[in-house]
Amino acid sequence: MIRQAALDALPVREAVPALVSALDGHGTAVLCAPPGTGKTTLVPLALAGLVGGGPRRRVVVAEPRRIAARAAARRMAWLLGEQVGGAVGFTVRGERVAGPDTVVEVVTTGVLLQRLQRDQELAGVDVVVLDECHERHLDADTVAAFLLDVRETLRPELRLVAASATTDSAGWARVLGGAPVVEAAGVSYPVETVWAPPARPVRPPHGMRVDPAQLTHVASVVRRALAERAGDVLCFLPGVGEIARVAGQLGGVDAEVLQVHGRAPAAVQDAALTASDHRRVILSTAVAESSLTVPGVRVVVDSGLAREPRVDHARGLGALATVRASRAAGRQRAGRAGREAPGAVYRCWAEAEDGRLPAFPSPEIRIADLAQFALQAACWGDPDASGLALLDPPPAGAMAAAREVLLAVGAVSAAGRPTARGLRMARLGLHPRLARALLDGSAALGARRAAELVALLSEEPPREYGDDLAGAWRRARAGGDPYAGRWRAEVGRLERAVRDPAGLSPTPPLPETVGSGISASPAFEARGLGRSPSGAAAPDDLAAGLVAALAFPERVAKGKGEHAFLMASGTGAELAAGSPLRSAPWLAVAVADRPPHSASARIRLAAVVDEDTARAAAAHLWTEGEEVRWEDGELIARAAERLGAIELAVRPLRTPDPALVRAALLDGLRTDGLGLLRWSPDAQALRARLGFLHRTLGGAWPDVEGDGALLDRADDWLEPELSRARRRADLGRIDAGQALNRLLPWATGEAARLDELAPERLEVPSGSRIRLDYSAEHGQPVLAVKLQELFGLAETPKVAGVPVLVHLLSPAGRPAAVTADLASFWQGGYRAVRAELRGRYPKHPWPEDPATAEPTRHTNARLRR
Repeated sequence: MIRQAALDALPVREAVPALVSALDGHGTAVLCAPPGTGKTTLVPLALAGLVGGGPRRRVVVAEPRRIAARAAARRMAWLLGEQVGGAVGFTVRGERVAGPDTVVEVVTTGVLLQRLQRDQELAGVDVVVLDECHERHLDADTVAAFLLDVRETLRPELRLVAASATTDSAGWARVLGGAPVVEAAGVSYPVETVWAPPARPVRPPHGMRVDPAQLTHVASVVRRALAERAGDVLCFLPGVGEIARVAGQLGGVDAEVLQVHGRAPAAVQDAALTASDHRRVILSTAVAESSLTVPGVRVVVDSGLAREPRVDHARGLGALATVRASRAAGRQRAGRAGREAPGAVYRCWAEAEDGRLPAFPSPEIRIADLAQFALQAACWGDPDASGLALLDPPPAGAMAAAREVLLAVGAVSAAGRPTARGLRMARLGLHPRLARALLDGSAALGARRAAELVALLSEEPPREYGDDLAGAWRRARAGGDPYAGRWRAEVGRLERAVRDPAGLSPTPPLPETVGSGISASPAFEARGLGRSPSGAAAPDDLAAGLVAALAFPERVAKGKGEHAFLMASGTGAELAAGSPLRSAPWLAVAVADRPPHSASARIRLAAVVDEDTARAAAAHLWTEGEEVRWEDGELIARAAERLGAIELAVRPLRTPDPALVRAALLDGLRTDGLGLLRWSPDAQALRARLGFLHRTLGGAWPDVEGDGALLDRADDWLEPELSRARRRADLGRIDAGQALNRLLPWATGEAARLDELAPERLEVPSGSRIRLDYSAEHGQPVLAVKLQELFGLAETPKVAGVPVLVHLLSPAGRPAAVTADLASFWQGGYRAVRAELRGRYPKHPWPEDPATAEPTRHTNARLRR
C-alpha cells in the first residue's frame, strides 16, 4: 500500500507540476531542490506515473554511487509499499535487483554509460533523471553529454532531468539547450555553527596522508558534541582509513558508532539509513553530503577534508588526494543537521580560514585521468570529445596523455578510432589499463586468475592486506571480510565478461606493435609467460607480477638498493620499512603515490616479476642503440639497452657516430657554457668589441654577447674544429678568438673597419696607448687612465660615435673620478679631486689649470729632467 502520508510530507511535491510542464514543453529541465525534499524519491515516482496519476513511463535514475543507488531504490519501494525488484529496482556493478514489472530503475552513472554504449537509443526508456549533478563526477558529465547527443540525433522525445541539491543551474540549463529551471523549496531548520579549530597547528594534508593529530582532534570534537547536544552525530571524514582511525578513538562513548562508505557492508549501510531508538555516531565519507538521508541527525562534525582524484601524467601516477573541502561542500554537510529539527555543525577549523576555502569542488574532468573518458568518447564516435556538450571541456594535455595510453594498449587506431579490441575494453567497465591486463592476462593465466588479480587492482585492497599484491591475493581468496566479499563478486563479473562468447571472447590478437608497441597476448604465449620453467601454471607471485605489469608497464621497476627502485617511467620509488618485497630484483608497481616535494614515489602495492616478464609487458619501452650525451661535465658514449629509464646492458662505444658526438658537445657547451673553449685575453676582448658594435651599430655586426646567440650560429664559427672534437679536452683546444674572427662581416667589407670603429687601444695626450674595456655591463667603452695623462684634453674621446666613459685614476692607479664629460670635469670636479689627492701624492703634478698643463705619466722630478 502506498504510504501517502509520507509522500505528502515531501516538499518537492509542490514543484512536480512545474517540472512535468517543463518536460512536456522543452523535453529537458533542471531541478534544484535541497536535500530531504524528495527529489531523488518522489520525483521519479511521479514522472513514472506510479503516484499522482500521470501517464505510465519508464524512468531511469542515475546516481553517482552504488550505496546511493541502493538506498534510493529501497526508499522508493518503501513509499510504494513494495519490495525492491517490483515497480522499483536498481542495478549497480555486479548486482541487479529488477524484474519485468520494474518501471523506475536506479542505476549508477557507470552502468548507464555502459548501456548507452550498447544501445545508444536507450530503447524503452522515457525519462532519465541525472541526480546529484553538482558533484561533477566524470561519468555523470559524460552520461549527460551522451544523452543530449541521443536527444539531438536519435530520440528527441527522450526526456532529461538534471537534478541537484545545489548546482550551477544556469550552466546546466545552458548545456541542456536552454532548459527551464524548476526550484523546489525545502524545509530547513536553523543550524548553529560552532567553530572548533585544533588547539595547536596541524600539518596540512598531502597526498593521501592526514596528520594523526587532526584525526585525534576530530574524535575529541565528536566527544564534545555528544556531551553538549542531543541527537545523532554525523561526522564527515575524507576516506575509509580516516573513518577507521577515528572510530578506534571513540571507544567507550555512549553511542553506537557506525562507519558509512562505499565499501561498508550492506547491513551497516542499512543501519545508518534507518531511524534508531538509541543514540548513534555515524562516521561517513562525502557520500552522506547529498546522496543519502540519515535520519535522527541533529549534529554534524565536519573535518573539513575531502578526497579528489589527481594524476601526474609525466610520471604515470594517479591517485586520490586529500584536500580542503569547498565552501559548497561545507554548506551541504551543515545542512544535514537541520533536516528534521534545529541542529548544530561543529567545524574543525577556524572561522578566519573559511573564506579562503575554494568555493566549489573541482570538476573531475579537469583533474582526473581521462583515459577511460577518452575511450568512451572514441567509442561514441567523437575521439577528441569536441562535439560533446560538456560543462567543462577536457584539458588538452590530459586528453593527449589519455590517447597515448589508448594507442599503447591497442584500444584505438592512430586516427583515434576505436579498434575491435577497444570496443571490448569499453564494455568491460574498467580503466583501459586494467582491461588490457584482463584480456592479455587471461591468455597467459586463464580467465579466472586474471579476473581475480584485476579485481584486486580495480578496488585497492585494504592497507592491512599489505603491499605485496600476491599476498593480498591470497588473503582475499581466504578472507571473510567485506572487501573479500565485494572482490569475489567482481571476480565473477569479470570472468563472465571474458568468457562471454557473444561479447568479449575470443580476444582479437593485438598486433605485435600497436602505436607505441605493447606486445600482444600471442607474444606472451610465445615467451611462455604465465608458466613456470617446468610448464606448470605460474606461481601466484609471478602471475600477480604479470598482470600488474600488463596494467602498468611504465611502472615495472628494477631494484637499485635494499628498498629503492627505478621505474621504467624514470621515477624513483621506495618501499616501506619491513616490506617483504624489499629484496626483489624487479617489481611491477600497481599503486604508488608521490608526496609533495619528494623525488621518489612511495610504493603502496606491487608484485615480484622477473626480467623476461618486465621486458614483455613493457616491450614498447624497450630501446637499443648508441647513446652519446653530455653528462656531469663529460662526454659519455656507449651502446645501451634500456627499458624506459632502466638500463639493462651498457658497453662503451669506441667509434661513436660523429654527428651524435657533435650534438652532445653542443649540449655540453649549452649546459656548462662557452668557457669550455680556450679564451685568451685577446679573444675575450674581441668578443667584447664585437658585442659593442652589435649594440651600437647592429647591421652586419654579429650578436656575440650571449652564449645562446653564439651557439645558435655554431656552424658559422666553430667549424671545422667542433666536428673534429671527440671529447671535452678537444673543446679546450679550440681558440675562441680565432673562431670568432669567422663571424666578422667580411662579405660587406666592414670587417676591415673593426680597428677603426672599435679600436682595441686608444692613444691619450701623454702618448700612452690605453686598452678600452668594451664589457657589456658598462653600456659604453671604458677608458681607465691616470688623471695626469689627460691634461690638455678638452673633449671626451668617442668610439663609433659613442663617448667613452673615462675612469680617472690616481697616480697609484686607484679610482679618483668617473665622467663622460671631460670638459665639465676640468671646470668643476677636478678642483675637489685636486684638493683631496694633492697632499697624498705631492710628487705628481696638480696644476690649477689642467687645460694648459702638459700631460704626463711621470712625477714632477722626472718632468724637470
